[in-house]
Amino acid sequence: MVVRIVFAAALIASTPAAAEIASAYTDLDDKTPCATVDQAAEGDGDWAEIVCPGFMGFPVVISYGDARESVFYGFPPQSDDKFANWESFGHFNSVGPKVEWRYEKNGDLTLPFATIHRWFVSQEDDSTKNTEVLVIEKVGSLAERDGCRVGYVVATGDPQANEKARKIADEQARTFSCAGDEPVIIADGGELPEPMVNKGN
Repeated sequence: MVVRIVFAAALIASTPAAAEIASAYTDLDDKTPCATVDQAAEGDGDWAEIVCPGFMGFPVVISYGDARESVFYGFPPQSDDKFANWESFGHFNSVGPKVEWRYEKNGDLTLPFATIHRWFVSQEDDSTKNTEVLVIEKVGSLAERDGCRVGYVVATGDPQANEKARKIADEQARTFSCAGDEPVIIADGGELPEPMVNKGN
C-alpha cells in the first residue's frame, strides 16, 4: 500500500503543471501609437485601415468604413481584398478603448488565444442609443492566421457579461474552427444586433 502511494505521488510530481490562463489589457485610444496603412483617396468613399500595437507583439488591425468598424486581433490572412475579413455589425458602431487578451502561460511561453472587446452598436429604433456587446475573438497566430469571432455576449443589462465572455473565450477559442464553427451567442441582456461578416470566400 505504501509503495502504491509513493508511486502515485511520483506520478503527480512528474506531471507537467497545467497552463495558467489570465488576462492582460491593451489600449486603443488617442495615446496609442497606431499607424494608418491604407485609406480612401479623394472621391473614393470613407474608409481606412489602421494597425495598432496589441499584446506580446500581436497587432490589432482596425478597418473602418461607412461609420462601421471591423477589428482583427493578431496576424490576418494575406489578401488583396481589404474587406475580405470584415466582421462588424449592420448598424453604425464603434469599439471601446480597451482590449482584454486571454492568454495561456506555460513556463516561459506566453501565448494569447482570445480577445474580449466591448462594442457600441447603434439601436435600430434610436440611433442616439447604443447596445453594448462583448465580442470574443480567436487571435490569429503568425503561422495559422485564422482569427475570427468566437462569440457574442450582449452586455447591456447583464452585470455578469464579462464573466460569461471569459468562459466562452477559455472554453471555445483555442479549438474553434473559423471555417466551420458558429459563434456562441448569449443575449441575456437583450437582443443581439445583427452581425455583418464577410470572410472573403
